[in-house]
Amino acid sequence: MSRRALTLLLAGFLVLALGVVGAFSPVPYVVLSPGPTENTIGEVDKKPVISIKGRETYPTSGALSLVTVAYQGGPAAQIDLLTALRGWIDPTVAVVPQETIFAPNRDPKEVEEENTVEMTNSQDSARAAALSELKIPFSMVVTVVSTEKGRPADGKLLKGDEINAVDGKPAKDVDVVGDAVKAHKPGDNVAFSVTRGGQKLDVTVPTVAGPKGQTLVGVVMQAKYKFPFDVDINVGDVGGPSAGLMFSLGIVDKLTPGEITGGKRIAGTGTIQPTGEVGAIGGIAQKMVGAKDSGATVFLTPADNCAEAMQAVPEGLRLVRADTLHDAVLALDALRTGKGNVPACEAG
Repeated sequence: MSRRALTLLLAGFLVLALGVVGAFSPVPYVVLSPGPTENTIGEVDKKPVISIKGRETYPTSGALSLVTVAYQGGPAAQIDLLTALRGWIDPTVAVVPQETIFAPNRDPKEVEEENTVEMTNSQDSARAAALSELKIPFSMVVTVVSTEKGRPADGKLLKGDEINAVDGKPAKDVDVVGDAVKAHKPGDNVAFSVTRGGQKLDVTVPTVAGPKGQTLVGVVMQAKYKFPFDVDINVGDVGGPSAGLMFSLGIVDKLTPGEITGGKRIAGTGTIQPTGEVGAIGGIAQKMVGAKDSGATVFLTPADNCAEAMQAVPEGLRLVRADTLHDAVLALDALRTGKGNVPACEAG
């Protein structure tokens, strides 16, 4: 073999070796694909997704399915270039920069914990929205989650304290408490009325100036609801806030006579506020594919996701716009009876 041929052969092997190594080298991208669906009026691991105790419930049929997005990759388990290339070719998945899912310098475990907290809050909001839709009264309390070390509230307000009033005014929600504190000048005292361990206490907390000059005491609060009966939600490992709308609909269906699905397989997504407003979510294209694969024919879509959804909706899946929980209930009623308006997504 001539020196020229040997050189070309070695160069070819080198290029091939580098290509193989490159294909299996980790890259900072995440692959998003259709995840599992769960029927909120069905069961997971032989247990009802929604279980209600202390209130009459009614039979349901069909499906009201939440949809999810599965991801592959991340700081702790980066995908290789070959996996990313396959994702770019597959129209049912998305390949996005790692930092769009995992904030820089964030521990993946912290992200998972946040998703768990968001799911818990979403479930509380779903319960509140459903009961509000059904005109069933319930109460809400503002509780102390934690205090910032070194801030005035540290040691004065304790985790689990229920804040009843601030400066003599009822603590109707977290924003009311925050606004009451901000109304003071740094150095003023704030009078908190709290319930701790069943006892009512008055606690005075001084204020300080925050990093941006705002008045604060250094307390992290959360709204907690007191419902007149138990509504347990079981979804296994699903995290995040985007199942709120479907949880609410599942609760409404179980608490009302008749079957709001009309026997159809309905899927959908959207965050939910306690007052019933439906909010936008991420991964709408992958969620629609998951919905279609599960047999759904109707997909409840947050208004702010409609334009994006219309560009990627699978054939045979009808998009129904859901601005609020009440709108979604009315739309399902119209689909079932053939009477009334069914709001559709429109191109932005």
